[in-house]
Amino acid sequence: MSSLSFKKVAACCQKIRTSLNTLCDGLGPIQIGSVEQFPNGWGKAAKGRTVWRIVEEAINQNLKKESENLGVDEVTPSESESSIYDVSLRVSSVETKFFLNFKAAVEGNETEKGDISKARKLVEFYDEGATRQLLIVTFVISFHDDMTIQIRRCLVTPIAWLPDIYVNPSNNGNLQCSQLENLEDATRRSNKRFLKLLKRAISTAKRKQAAKRGEKQ
Repeated sequence: MSSLSFKKVAACCQKIRTSLNTLCDGLGPIQIGSVEQFPNGWGKAAKGRTVWRIVEEAINQNLKKESENLGVDEVTPSESESSIYDVSLRVSSVETKFFLNFKAAVEGNETEKGDISKARKLVEFYDEGATRQLLIVTFVISFHDDMTIQIRRCLVTPIAWLPDIYVNPSNNGNLQCSQLENLEDATRRSNKRFLKLLKRAISTAKRKQAAKRGEKQ
């Protein structure tokens, strides 16, 4: 399959973002517990990672249920918990399949640098198809005093367009990047260019790991 133009990718990202924001608006507050059950409120649980699996399940189920109304087709959750994407779908009238990697961020921290995926798994993902479209979708959430979570909105960016490409040598080789609020600020790269930079970052991380091991010996 031929690759999409940058302009077409950006248009599809905007369509997916609009569809997911509509979905999140429809979900409304997600009840996690009651005030009686949590007399001291959220405490240390007021983190995206703590409650993310529940929120993600609500997104996946309703995305599939409401796909026709949202203007997306062939919504298919990943079969593996360890996959680098959570769901694949097609935008109506576009042949290309998009793979979505879901992330959560607490409101106010949505554009901070964070873990994206294992770098080596990303290389393997593109080895299966050089023109594949992998999107990072960050859901911005807030915690309410009535023990509900609200998904405020989402950010959608092609992983190849993320602004900074860094592989952390001390964090299991994870690619770490900042998310973008505005897709117009993205660095529009081809998958080929992204992979070149990713492999360079992997090599740099391996050298740092080797140097660190040498210091400890």
